[in-house]
Order: sequence, then C-alpha cells, then structure tokens
Amino acid sequence: MTALSRPDARPARPHFSSGPCAKPPGWDASRLATASLGRSHRSRIGKARLQHAIDLTREVLTVPDTHRIGIVPASDTGAYEMAMWTMLGAKPVTTIAWESFGEGWVTDAVKHLKLNPTVIRADYGALPNLDAVDWSNDVLFTWNGTTSGVRVPDGAWISADRQGLSFADATSAVFAYDMPWDKLDVTTFSWQKVLGGEGAHGVIILGPRAVERLESYTPDWPLPKIFRLVSKGGLTEGVFKGETINTPSMLAVEDVIFALEWAQGLGGLNGLMARSDANAAALDAIVASRHWLGHLAADPKSRSRTSVCLTVEGADEALIKKFTALLEAEDAAYDIAGYRDAPPGLRIWCGATVDTVDVVALGPWLDWAWTQVSSSQQ
Repeated sequence: MTALSRPDARPARPHFSSGPCAKPPGWDASRLATASLGRSHRSRIGKARLQHAIDLTREVLTVPDTHRIGIVPASDTGAYEMAMWTMLGAKPVTTIAWESFGEGWVTDAVKHLKLNPTVIRADYGALPNLDAVDWSNDVLFTWNGTTSGVRVPDGAWISADRQGLSFADATSAVFAYDMPWDKLDVTTFSWQKVLGGEGAHGVIILGPRAVERLESYTPDWPLPKIFRLVSKGGLTEGVFKGETINTPSMLAVEDVIFALEWAQGLGGLNGLMARSDANAAALDAIVASRHWLGHLAADPKSRSRTSVCLTVEGADEALIKKFTALLEAEDAAYDIAGYRDAPPGLRIWCGATVDTVDVVALGPWLDWAWTQVSSSQQ
C-alpha cells in the first residue's frame, strides 16, 4: 500500500470529536452571561430558568402534556437508577442488554435490587429477539446502545396494552429519533449526549402509568434522598416545575437552554434528526468505500445514527490506540476509540452537533492513519 501524504490542508481538516459532548455550532461561552448565573436555583429567576429548560425540552422533543419532565441529579445514570429504585419490585422484571450500559442495569437489578429478573442478551453488534419480551413484566432497555452502535429500530415491539412499565435509557437516542411517547412509561437521558451540553444532570420523563406506579407502590428498600419522587403518598410535583431535588449548576442550565434554542432554530426535532441522518449517511459512504472499515452493527435497521461503532480490519487494542493517537496529534479527531468494553474499533459521533462537512473531511484522515498503522505492522 502506498503511503498517503498527510491531508492537512486547513479547509479539509475537520473540527471533529466523536465524544457526545460536541458543542452546537455557534456556541459561545459569553452567551451564558445571563442574570441566573450566580443566583440560587431556588430564587425566582433560578426556578424560572429551570422551568424554561423543561418547557423547551417538551417543545423540541414533542413530549405530550400527559408526561412529566424533571431535571434530576447524576446524569442519565442517576435518572435511570432513580426510576429503578422507586418503581421496580411491583411486578416481575425483564432486562434487555446488548452493550455495556444495558449490562449495568442488569447488574443493578440482579445484584443490588435482587429482583431475579429475566435477562435477554445479545453480543456487541447484534440486537436480541425483541419479540421474546413478556410485557406483563416491567422491561428495562437502552433505546440506542452508545457503546455498541445498536439501537431498537422503532417502538413497534413495545406492547400497546402492556401490563408492565417500559423503562427506556434513551440518552443517546432523544433528539435524534422520533420517540413514541405513548409506548414509553419512563424515559431518561442526559444533556451531554445529543445536545452537546454539560454533564452531571439527568432528565427523567414519566408517563401517566409511571406516575400511577409511584403513587400506588412503595418499594421494600430504603431510598436515598436524591431518588425520592413521592411525598405523603403523592408525586412531588415541584420536581417537574423546576424545583430540583438537589442543587443544580445554573451554568449547565444556561448551556442546555442555549442548545435547545439552537435546536429550535433548526426547526426543532425534525431539524436535529435531519442533521444526524446526514452525518450517519456521510459516514456510511466512507465505510462503504474502504475495505478495511466495517460497521459493528451489521443490520442497518438497528444501526445507530448517533453513536456509530466501526470495525477495523485486524484491529486489536494496541492498533486502535496508535490509530486514534495519530489523529489526535494532528488535531483531526478526538476520542474516537471504541468503548473500553466493546470489541476494538472506532466510535464516531454523528449527532446533530456535528457538521456533515466535518464527517466528510474525516475520511482522508482515516485513510492516512490506516496507512501509518498498516505500514508499521509490515
């Protein structure tokens, strides 16, 4: 293989990071100098800004009024574990896992809550048989497997007359897919994924069936303060009106408000989905034209359009480490190694905060890095 020259002409160099925290185009820290910064989250303006973030979330995601939206501690993990600890135990449980975060919820259900769940698994790159799910159970799953690049194709597999609750970890799915809210009883995500916001805060969206569970069922185990959504037998409504359980970062709140307003300027959810789709299509074209690249998720119907995981011919951990270090040293791409628990490969973020032109520009850089690591192995 002939060596390629370094494709370092400035116009072709992508402004690119696979990490799902890329800021929306036009982001400027000075934009965040608003009156809420430095003020208590319990102040009138603090609560108003938190409520504004909730209202914008509802508008951009087209969440129906039947569902409540709350800002909670500890990112998506905190939001999902809040749902598990407060609602599980009333019915049998099914957990579905095909990547590391889904396995984390299995660990919680088996080892910590000791629920003896039915566990349905698939290897990295594959989706389990969703038709095998028993919807008389509560069902836990990830909508979009961030570490495997595998997602559920849609909500058709979720029973409309389910007896159990659906618990969707949708942290790398919301703002990139049209979520079927009538099928989702509990949905969680965090701001640092598709919105490119700051970490530490989670969002929980509860449908009416989840609220009914909270108000009619008390789990046997103790609940930490940051998990408590019920007071005196009723839902703590303030959580869903900007009265957070713990102290939030108002800087992070202003940051996500900017991202949501940016999304509105694109046309809302349709605009965000169009950007993600275009990015994924551009990456598909790159993969299709290179024999040494492939998709970890073989089936296009269940392939992520945000966290796209790629295989590299002959790759092991050492090769990927060298490959990605070359790109980072050239300021061409950051953090594109696959997740530590996944098979060695690449993970390219194609969410809406990435410009398609930068995905296209990444192609020659991948060629250059591949040439370097391939020649060094000969």
